[in-house]
Amino acid sequence: MSSIEKPSSTEKRFDITSVEEDYEASIRTNSGHGQCSSFMAYWNVVCVVAGTGTLGLPYALRQGGWFGLFILFLSWSMSIYTGIILVKCLYAKPGHRMSTFKEISTTCFGKVGGWVTFFFLAWILLGAPTLYMVLAGQNLSQLCHGTVAELNGTYWTIIMCVVIGIPFVLVKSMKEVAWMSAFGSVATVVVVLIVLIMACMDEKAQMAKGVVHDGVIWPQFPAALATISFSFGGNVIYPHVEASMARPKQWPWVIGAGLSTCAFLYILCAVPGYYIYGRDTTSPIYNNLPAGVGQTIAIVLITLHVLMAAPLLTTSLSLDLEDMFNITVERFGKWKEFFIRACLRIAIIVIVAIIACFVPYFSLLMGLIGSFSNCVLIFVFPVLYYFKLTGFRNKPIYEIAWCFLTIVLGIVGLIFGTRDAILGLIDATQHK
Repeated sequence: MSSIEKPSSTEKRFDITSVEEDYEASIRTNSGHGQCSSFMAYWNVVCVVAGTGTLGLPYALRQGGWFGLFILFLSWSMSIYTGIILVKCLYAKPGHRMSTFKEISTTCFGKVGGWVTFFFLAWILLGAPTLYMVLAGQNLSQLCHGTVAELNGTYWTIIMCVVIGIPFVLVKSMKEVAWMSAFGSVATVVVVLIVLIMACMDEKAQMAKGVVHDGVIWPQFPAALATISFSFGGNVIYPHVEASMARPKQWPWVIGAGLSTCAFLYILCAVPGYYIYGRDTTSPIYNNLPAGVGQTIAIVLITLHVLMAAPLLTTSLSLDLEDMFNITVERFGKWKEFFIRACLRIAIIVIVAIIACFVPYFSLLMGLIGSFSNCVLIFVFPVLYYFKLTGFRNKPIYEIAWCFLTIVLGIVGLIFGTRDAILGLIDATQHK
């Protein structure tokens, strides 16, 4: 039996004091940390978290009504809290800083726990690129409509999969092109501003038609939660961002500022989007905008963004699989290793293409990914790790209540959000 399950009298217990002590000791010595400034760490959080989730938030308000803003606030505050405690859990092993989400899970719940976590991580790393290919295919089909390049969304989806598949297969690691994430955050800001300005310009015309809003729509509350949780999905990369910091003690401020910036962008897009279009709000939101230069710029920027982001996600999944199956040059040699790695990556991109072609529903896919994986990885697992590693009775009652509420929110999103997304996909497929 491991020391976590039954520590001996001579071993150091995993409690909140030991975690804090090891965290402080590592900070003082800067052991295992890089030289990245806190501002750059903040920028990394914004780059990773702020993205295509923005496009679905006005639709999330349509699903849940204005009550969705309260859910957005809850998700924002809970995401900050779980991001902080997740990093604290990295220091639960005396003298050793864990490096990944999966390693924490394995430490807490053994190999089975590690594999369960990997399953949910793989769901995101495979599901998000699929979502991106659906969006890119739909965008290209819309942009090229009426031109010599006019094709339906399925053909454009296949073409986009080939486009991202080339660098994915040929480049082993894409760390040297981290500027892609920076472009994504800039594109998100520009698109939010376009939506804000053009929606406000369209307000008079929409109000003349009679816009209808809802205060709260309880049956669609889990679906709204799933979309909102997708927009705060960044826990997977937080250990890596914190490890790069020269001053890791500032991590709570970094995660707080980063997610607050994202929440501000989300509100700028969601509130005017739902207020002006009401029950007619679509996902992605730029499809509600009047046709013209602004809408075209928004579509082009988001398309470029997803084409740059998708290879980063598929590469992360492939590297994890290659590590698990020990696909290395030392084991197979240079050319055999490349051949095996290329076959694995081609298989991944083919799976992405097949799913994207047969399930071309952006909003439903976003809800499924958000409810089935992000709700667990953001709201449930970090709290369970924290209690497992640091104990339960040594915490104030308000923190326990907050943790309990966080888990409940995650479970509600997981169960009911997944059910609604699957039923929606079945219905959409049958009436295709």
